[in-house]
Amino acid sequence: PEIDGLRALAIIFVIFYHAKFDIFKSGYFGVDIFFFISGYLITNIICENFYNKKFSLINFWERRARRIFPALFFVIFFILPICWVILYPKDFREFGQSIIAIIFFLSNVFFYNKTNYFDTAADLKPLLHTWSLSVEGQFYLFYPIILIFLLKKSEKITKIFLIVVLFINIIFSHLESFDNPQKNFYFINGRLWEILLGCVAAVYHKNNISI
Repeated sequence: PEIDGLRALAIIFVIFYHAKFDIFKSGYFGVDIFFFISGYLITNIICENFYNKKFSLINFWERRARRIFPALFFVIFFILPICWVILYPKDFREFGQSIIAIIFFLSNVFFYNKTNYFDTAADLKPLLHTWSLSVEGQFYLFYPIILIFLLKKSEKITKIFLIVVLFINIIFSHLESFDNPQKNFYFINGRLWEILLGCVAAVYHKNNISI
């Protein structure tokens, strides 16, 4: 229930931000909350299955795909005819390219090379919000492999590794925000610490993993 409440707040912040309510002008941080929740839930799922000797990498990826793709394809097919009507040919062509990018969880890379998220031109990119989904998709690819490897070594090593990487990435992301804020916004290397905060919180949740 607590996580569902956090999700609801995050959704409200993001929707009202895009609706341009002044009081929610920093509402995009709702995405940061989603990253935290994602890291927490994914770590819980992996740890629970690992200790119950039920973890399968293929099953993990399959479950992620079944949760993500039906809703994603529904959104794409719903807005496709609308985009056909209202977008200029150049913008519609770019919309088609963004569909391909999100299917392969690369829309964050695609939009990084196309636009600033906060530009007015971003309003003509209906799938711009999927950049965060790509960040999560990329995380899902490598994180379970690393976590299972660490858990097989020891719980203490798992905890130390996650905390060290968390702090290193916080420092890196802070420095990158000055050197290349656009890349820091879109790419996983600038967002990893937000997800890892959730991972560390899950690691310390003694109902799931006794560290």
